[in-house]
Amino acid sequence: MSETPTFALWHKLAGKPGGKQLFSAAMCLRVPYFRTVLPSVRELRPGHCEVTAPKWWGVHNHIKTFHAIAACNLAEIAMGMLAEATVPTTHRWLPKGMSVQYVAKAETGLRAVASLPELPDFGDEGFELGVPVTISGTSGKPVVTGTITIWVTPKKR
Repeated sequence: MSETPTFALWHKLAGKPGGKQLFSAAMCLRVPYFRTVLPSVRELRPGHCEVTAPKWWGVHNHIKTFHAIAACNLAEIAMGMLAEATVPTTHRWLPKGMSVQYVAKAETGLRAVASLPELPDFGDEGFELGVPVTISGTSGKPVVTGTITIWVTPKKR
């Protein structure tokens, strides 16, 4: 199975000084809306992605906590990078839905972890894949939990 260009770039940069930040900046150039949360990809491998974002005035809501939809943006980044590292180049993926629960105030910077319990089989039929995401504050306490569903299909030949 060959790597997606995104995952290949991660492998090229992640082990170098400043490489993870360079990868994160390149990701934001490709998907400009992601930069609104100043994300930093910390870990990326098939079935797993970890992304952090600082608490800054650009993500504040009316009570100066991390805005719920900014947290959802962070969740989508973690899911998207996981998908880029997991879905083979013979297939494509598209977000289909998101279900989230806001379980506590997000008063600090956040860490989103998207992780699959097991890697799926990528066959000849399209299928829905639920990607669980947990977003925690700096204490490790979850503030948002959810599942982002993606539709995975073989590419047309």
